[in-house]
Amino acid sequence: MNDDIARRDAVPGTPTTTYTMMARCERTGQVGLCATTSSFAVGARVPRVRARTGAVAIMAVADAGLGHLAMRLLEAGYRAQAVVEELTKADQPFAEYRQFGVVDGDGRVAVRTGTDTYPWSGHRADSGYIALGNNLVGPEVVEAMEAAFLSDEQEDLPERLLRAVEAGRAAGGERDAQNSAALITASDHAFADVDLRVDVHDEPLLELRRVWDRFRPTVPYYRMRQIDPARAEEWERAHADVLPYALPGEP
Repeated sequence: MNDDIARRDAVPGTPTTTYTMMARCERTGQVGLCATTSSFAVGARVPRVRARTGAVAIMAVADAGLGHLAMRLLEAGYRAQAVVEELTKADQPFAEYRQFGVVDGDGRVAVRTGTDTYPWSGHRADSGYIALGNNLVGPEVVEAMEAAFLSDEQEDLPERLLRAVEAGRAAGGERDAQNSAALITASDHAFADVDLRVDVHDEPLLELRRVWDRFRPTVPYYRMRQIDPARAEEWERAHADVLPYALPGEP
C-alpha cells in the first residue's frame, strides 16, 4: 500500500516539514512512532500513542484535536481505515492540507496524504507500519525509512523507529532544517514505556539519539517502578551504574 503525492504550490501559512515512522511490533504488541520536523515541539502536536489502542500521526498542518478524535475512535473499536475516513470527513474543508497515519492495536494501518500538502509528500505502508512525510527531497526518504525499519525485526521497537527516521535523514530528509523530534512507544499499561522529546534543538535527531541511548538501559526500571516499587528497588541495586542518580548510602 504505497502512495506518492507531489503537488501544490501554495498551502496556507508557512510550510513545515515532517517525517514519521509509526508501527506496531508483531513480536511484542508494542505500538509507537518517531517523528522529526522543522517546527518546534513536534511531540506536542503530531503524535498520539496509547497502549493496546494504537498510534496516530496528524501531519503537514498538524491538528492535535484530530489526534484526540482518532484515539477516541480507536478506543470505540474503529479500525484504522475507518478512523482515517472519519478524520477526513471531520476535517473538511482542510483535509487535503494534511497527512493522516493510523496504526491500530491489531496492527492494521491506514494512511492518507492530502493533495494540497507540500511536495514531495507521500508514504510507504504495509502490514503493521507506515513511513510518511511531507516537503521532503523525494520518495527516497520514505523508501529509506521503510528499508531501515524492516532490516531487523528482532530489535526493540523504539530503536527500529529511531533508526528508520535517521535513515530518512541520511537519504536527504526534508527541505527545511529540523528543529524538534519525538520518540514514543507503549505496550500493555496505561503509561508510555518511552516518551522522549527534543522540543528545540539545532540537531534534534542527534540529540534524540543521545537521549535514547542514555535512557534505553533504564526503560525496565521506570516501567517497573510504576507497577511494583518493591521490585524496582531491587532493580536499582542491581543496575545502579545506569541510573542518573546515586542511591542512598552511595557516593
